[in-house]
Amino acid sequence: MSILVTGGAGYIGSHMVLALLEHHHEVVVLDNLSNGSAASLERVAALTGRDVAFIEGDVRDRELLDRLFHQHKIDDVLHFAGLKAVGESVEHPLRYFDYNVSGTVTLCRAMEAAGVRRLVFSSSATVYGDNDTVPYDEALPTGEPTNPYGRSKLMVEEVLRDLARADTRWSIALLRYFNPVGAHPSGLIGEDPLGIPNNLVPYITQVAVGRRDALSVFGNDYPTPDGTGVRDYIHVMDLVEGHLAAMKAIGRRPGVSVWNLGGGRGYSVLDMIQAFEKAAGRKIPYRIAPRRDGDLAQYWADASKAERELDWKATRDIEAMMADAWRWQVNNPGGYAS
Repeated sequence: MSILVTGGAGYIGSHMVLALLEHHHEVVVLDNLSNGSAASLERVAALTGRDVAFIEGDVRDRELLDRLFHQHKIDDVLHFAGLKAVGESVEHPLRYFDYNVSGTVTLCRAMEAAGVRRLVFSSSATVYGDNDTVPYDEALPTGEPTNPYGRSKLMVEEVLRDLARADTRWSIALLRYFNPVGAHPSGLIGEDPLGIPNNLVPYITQVAVGRRDALSVFGNDYPTPDGTGVRDYIHVMDLVEGHLAAMKAIGRRPGVSVWNLGGGRGYSVLDMIQAFEKAAGRKIPYRIAPRRDGDLAQYWADASKAERELDWKATRDIEAMMADAWRWQVNNPGGYAS
């Protein structure tokens, strides 16, 4: 099969491309490199011994998409392209709706014109909003996301549902991620955020290699066991294996299917710091800072539906997440620019 991976040079996308190549698929990557690196694909090619067809371009460029679908016989699309920084989305909401929502609409129009109607969409647990019913399962109503990033993901979900209702030939998976962390165990590809990291683990690893002075822990007075926020973390390699299972499943499931991809349990910020310190053998300096607006006390996934319907579940533990994240960062202290 030939798979188009939008955003395939980014953190999750590059790990997805590697897994697809290892499963003997042909892969075409479309990425504008705003959040990715061409070096990640070069390393994927080195790891697998297989080349990747890479097209530098934007998912909002309909003319480019039409040429791509004309030149490559695509069977499935895995859609990772988009913007993902919560704080930035608050400052620039129109930019997020343009990239994430308009970009998906343009992609779907090009897919429809090419007769390609199998799509796996990279959604987010943020679509559940500030619901305090944990764990989150797929039957839980979507809520009111607390930021434009989350709203853009929910808007895309609704667009795709309406599309599948209007044309029953579409088969779509909505995969609601929790918090991807870790890296490929080779240490050759991993998370390399531009600027100041927005997520906990890359911030921890950058502190560990001296790129940041200390970690800020936002709030230690939540109603959780140690007072810090609790989140569900999933190893990026477990995550991409969930995509492989979903891609296989929608080949025989018309309409829209929704699955949570999470580890199924919560870890606090202090749990994550302690696990990393054990993996890296060094202390992480941190300071307590005020809570951030919109942060929830705790949430984690009920991923039993994915286990039941996809025969998938996360298997890598917190120790593996932290060890792989540290291996990537210590081998690449400056990220792909090292």
